[in-house]
Amino acid sequence: MTPVVARPGALLMTYGSPESLDREDIRAYLARVRGGREADPELVDEFTRRYRVIGGSPLIPLTQDQARALEDSLGWPVEVGMRFSEPSIATGLEALLACGVTDVAAIVLSPQYSPLLMGGYARALEAACLGLKARAPRVEIAGAWFDQPDFIEALAARVRTAIATLPPADSDDVAVLMTAHSLPRRVADEEPAYLDQLAATADAVAAAASLGSDRWTFCWQSAGHEPGEWMKPDFADLMPELAAAGRRTVIVAPVQFLADHLEILYDVEIGAREQAERSGLKFRRIDALNADPGLISALKRVAEATLSIA
Repeated sequence: MTPVVARPGALLMTYGSPESLDREDIRAYLARVRGGREADPELVDEFTRRYRVIGGSPLIPLTQDQARALEDSLGWPVEVGMRFSEPSIATGLEALLACGVTDVAAIVLSPQYSPLLMGGYARALEAACLGLKARAPRVEIAGAWFDQPDFIEALAARVRTAIATLPPADSDDVAVLMTAHSLPRRVADEEPAYLDQLAATADAVAAAASLGSDRWTFCWQSAGHEPGEWMKPDFADLMPELAAAGRRTVIVAPVQFLADHLEILYDVEIGAREQAERSGLKFRRIDALNADPGLISALKRVAEATLSIA
């Protein structure tokens, strides 16, 4: 029997970001991301430099913008919960309780879902509910929504727009690189379904953007600093190959990230641009979805389906 939802609400969950550009705040944030293990000082210095180059991550305010837009669309209270910073998942649940919410659709802001990679969100929700004891709401975690039509069309529209801005002489020789955050090979080998979801998203976006198979490639970005093999090809590996094949322009289109943050504003906007221009390619990236109406429509449908609300 479908449970009766007395007062629905939604919680949008993502990683978070350091509290400031202070090196100590960035060090503490990296330690939380790494499960309490301190990063090497050189790594802390490098991330401090990157965050300062982009002026700090806008991820938290952008996620709050998404929450406000989704709240307007759903007519329910919507809050945000960060896994590694404030406002935390526990803080978000408390805010929903203050609005009288009894049933929560908890959505990880990654359309592709991996129990291994996203399990930390479930554990944080469980811990928060244990802390709330009898006050805890019913929480349902959304599964994968990698093929949600409104999400696919929103990304495809970004790709079409990026191509349309090119001079006519360049549009025939453009290559689109659809990217996702790289993984250690050992992790990827345990999550074949997650890799299939990423590939399915990229295929669907390419079809919706009317890209022939010779005009786009799926690849990886933002490989970590841990030892061991990471997924290939990285976009850096492909830039020289594209130039050698006669391409003039490359467009990078992340298909996993939903808002501007370090991995877009630094790794793509700065790192990928440098790689492309070093190979003699002109560079574009699609605009992040942020609070795009298509994304908000997708999130609305995901929230409703998670709580079985028609």
